[in-house]
Amino acid sequence: MVSLGAELSEREGSRIGVRLFGERRVFHRPHPSPDTDKGAVTSIRNWLKDNGIEP
Repeated sequence: MVSLGAELSEREGSRIGVRLFGERRVFHRPHPSPDTDKGAVTSIRNWLKDNGIEP
């Protein structure tokens, strides 16, 4: 997402803020596991598609 110009910021808990396409979204970053759940991946994929990016 950084390669698309996203700004990332640490949020409280295990959350990360993403500012991209003039919008701000907050996603959960699992801890201690590096795996992201299917729902979060689907949400990010749909957000990218809605803004003309095919992941």
